[in-house]
Amino acid sequence: MTPDQQDRWRSELEEFRREKDGFLRRSPSSPIPREHGSRFKGLAYYPADIRYYFEVELHRFGRPESIEIQDTGGNLRKFLIWGEFRFEVDGRDCVLHAYKSSPRESNFFVPFRDTTSGKETYGAGRYMDLYEERDRTNWGWVLDFNLAYNPYCAYSPHYVCPFVPPENWLDVAIRAGEKSYPLAVT
Repeated sequence: MTPDQQDRWRSELEEFRREKDGFLRRSPSSPIPREHGSRFKGLAYYPADIRYYFEVELHRFGRPESIEIQDTGGNLRKFLIWGEFRFEVDGRDCVLHAYKSSPRESNFFVPFRDTTSGKETYGAGRYMDLYEERDRTNWGWVLDFNLAYNPYCAYSPHYVCPFVPPENWLDVAIRAGEKSYPLAVT
């Protein structure tokens, strides 16, 4: 990325975070418990860091494997493992699987845990959603951990969220995206 592109990326990320905090603060659809409303000043984020922005190829599997992932409510959810992203963090090779709920979907669900989970970030892990119109490049996908977010169950026990499958547990620290929610009730 050129310096101008990095500046634009940083501005867009900051605007995205402001909008998300505004939604969480004001929307009736917010997962933030109403009793936290007056104390909610916004989410805690790592500073924007271009080292956690990757343009990577999706290594598609010939035939997507169907798996069941348990959620926080004890239910099993079906997903297809569509492929994997390979990248490097701090000199260490990393792999994350990309999931779809249906073969017709064009977007990917990429849950992950890393060595910050349960310490600096939500213990059950964080998610990234990849949208074809936003994250698809000419030759691959944008995997931007600065957009990593906590599932709604991090904010309230009234939500049920899929656990991160063990194959998406990273042995490195991803200090990008959302940090732990300070008023978490889980």
